[in-house]
Amino acid sequence: MADAPGCGPLRRARQSGSLSLRQRIYEQVRSAGRISRAALAKELRVSPGSVTPPVSDLLAGGLLCELQDEGQPSGRGRPPVTLGLNARRGLVAGMKVSDHEYSALLVDLAGQPVAQATLPRSGADRSVAGLLDDVATLLSRLSGAAGHGAPPILGAGLGLPGMVDHTGGRLRWSPILAARDVDLAGAVSARLGLPVSVDNDANLLTMAELWFGRGRSLSDFAVVTIEYGVGLGLVVDHAPYRGAHGFGMELGHTKVQLDGALCRCGQRGCLEAYVADFALVREAPIALDGALPPRSEVLETLYAQAKGGNEAARAIFDRAGRYLALGLANVANLFDPNRIILSGSRMRYDYLYAAEMLAELPGLTLNTPPPVEVNAWDDLVWARGAAALALSDLTPRLLA
Repeated sequence: MADAPGCGPLRRARQSGSLSLRQRIYEQVRSAGRISRAALAKELRVSPGSVTPPVSDLLAGGLLCELQDEGQPSGRGRPPVTLGLNARRGLVAGMKVSDHEYSALLVDLAGQPVAQATLPRSGADRSVAGLLDDVATLLSRLSGAAGHGAPPILGAGLGLPGMVDHTGGRLRWSPILAARDVDLAGAVSARLGLPVSVDNDANLLTMAELWFGRGRSLSDFAVVTIEYGVGLGLVVDHAPYRGAHGFGMELGHTKVQLDGALCRCGQRGCLEAYVADFALVREAPIALDGALPPRSEVLETLYAQAKGGNEAARAIFDRAGRYLALGLANVANLFDPNRIILSGSRMRYDYLYAAEMLAELPGLTLNTPPPVEVNAWDDLVWARGAAALALSDLTPRLLA
């Protein structure tokens, strides 16, 4: 996580000029954590007098509050007053659906965690009705964990693997649901009684980096995650880029081998058919001599064997690492990001991004490749990104 206080992208004034001054003020206060009126005007490159009316309006509406600064006293001997978000104005829920488990996080309007919950998922149930039941149960658990007297929940973000149209709220396809072309945002919103935003799970991770992680101060960067699939998120000018129809950035389904290994999408030669969890698990019997542990423990066992000197196990990770290097080189050649962040909860499998793998990048790119950083989050990172998605989409509604 980033050391900077506050949450949200750290835009410069010229990069947020298309927004209203009221929204720019609100977002600047949120990203700073707390800030004086004079500093606020300086950061936004406007006159001090011009921030007074919108600040007064935001204070009256309960969106901002005044905080007593514990630092140096003012010239009159009183502590100076700074502005902060009224975090207790409301909460948002972030929820992530995966193959085997749901994770959820409740945060206040300043992005601070309030409650969390998880729920096992039955992979056999691939129906939308089952998903709606589970999401409702998950939100109930979150509300219970927050306790009586908690602020109201104003919105929710939901992410899952597959092709998701964030703008239209539609799920075109997901490996964990049988139905296609579903108005998922509408269905979940009707069930929960809340505004709901939906997105691809890789974009959730990108939102987590953009709002809470190492990407807050970067205008352009790429996030690559390796989990059960391989995902890519791209940030351009401090905002996620999703493509013309919301279906872009499918790095895992770019082809790296014609007529190669079978991918779970039904095609052959996809990057994730060599790098993702399911691809490593598929190769595990070779290294483990057929003595497989329970499915949930296969990857950990394979990794431990590789670390312990099992050459066959190490070869599986080495091959995956070489394909990952090829995928990262393609990202560098296509988008020229300032930085590539390998992010997610599975970054502990460091054979995938060993020094030998990263050393191959210059030979696979036309120019000097961008720096590659690793950010190993906990398992709630996806839900945190979903909460950031909800906060981002809620902001214009709050300020309307």
